Amino acid sequence: MKGLHGKAAVVTGGSRGIGKAVVERLLEEGVRVLFCGRNEKTGLETLAELQKTYGDKAAFIAGDMEDRDMPGVLIAKGRDLFGELDFLVNNAFPFTAKGLDATYEDWVHTFMAGPAAYARTITEFVKQREKKEGAVVCVSSISGHIPQPNRWTYNAAKGAVKQLIRCAALDLAPAIRVNCISPAWVKTGEVLKATPKGTWESVPQAWNDYHMLQRLQEPSEIAAVIAYLLSDDASVITGHDLFADSGYLAMGPEGLGKTANFAGST
Repeated sequence: MKGLHGKAAVVTGGSRGIGKAVVERLLEEGVRVLFCGRNEKTGLETLAELQKTYGDKAAFIAGDMEDRDMPGVLIAKGRDLFGELDFLVNNAFPFTAKGLDATYEDWVHTFMAGPAAYARTITEFVKQREKKEGAVVCVSSISGHIPQPNRWTYNAAKGAVKQLIRCAALDLAPAIRVNCISPAWVKTGEVLKATPKGTWESVPQAWNDYHMLQRLQEPSEIAAVIAYLLSDDASVITGHDLFADSGYLAMGPEGLGKTANFAGST
């Protein structure tokens, strides 16, 4: 993709799942990447794996994005390693899904470690810059667009991401483009935890019937979309929420139409 090679990026939550796939894709494109994660052991294992191929183009720092100082520490570390930073990918986000049972602490954690951490990291990214051009991508979700049972905290926080990137895109234009993506069900460890029996086979209808493409999404596919939004190939896209969802949000209540009783259905 145009405009990626030789650049530098920070990716939050890059030790596993979508974040790890993003780090790998950017490294493949010739981007130097600093990623962070709460679990130091997992992060260092991922770093060792990546450095076998990419050497010192990959770096890791342990930390929780909810912590007051972490956004500033993270961006400063990126500058120390790579000089000017070109890209920021906000991916780390708490999977706190509660409804009526949500406590004050649940709400504070979900928003401070989620959209507020995204916003604070964007602020630090902008403060350290001297170049005019740059790009930010934040990871939202289909959950930010639809109601789901007993998920007030997570869905409200993901919904806030779209409004955040719109405001940030307006304030940072024309130099820095800011976008987000809304994936559907992606093959990650967190999604696996949500399955009834802890196996992908236990709920095949979730992938086969709820997505037009009738399959689970791979982290590498989401990473490709993020790489595109960072690249010069997406130079006219800002303030946009890209539905990287295999058609999930485009479908209506009849789904794929398998059981719909109207003319033309089978």
